[in-house]
Amino acid sequence: MTINEASERYQIPLEILKEYERWGLCGAVKKVMGAWQYDDTDLERLSLIMSLHDMGFDIGEIETYMKLLLEQEDTEEQRLKMLNQKRSCTLDEIHLRERQLQRLDYLRYHIRKKQQEKA
Repeated sequence: MTINEASERYQIPLEILKEYERWGLCGAVKKVMGAWQYDDTDLERLSLIMSLHDMGFDIGEIETYMKLLLEQEDTEEQRLKMLNQKRSCTLDEIHLRERQLQRLDYLRYHIRKKQQEKA
């Protein structure tokens, strides 16, 4: 499967596929007639990259995570630490958004209350 086919079929932006190639993570990818050919292993890795991206990892964090994954020896703790840090940041963001919603609801309540008093 070529880079364009993989991008279209799996809805992966070309920029991400090009980063993947640039990082040298596509060990099984072969270049045939000037076009990269992706196999199932590459597509699994790309799926993981997309998941990490969707979880809020930036390009540098994704690259680090994927390089650790490919080393395969004793990198579980490092990868788990990265995931735990991202989880903690995500929870902090959720709590911030919950506080914002509470404040918005409070203001909405007061406006509605005044509207009811006028009616």
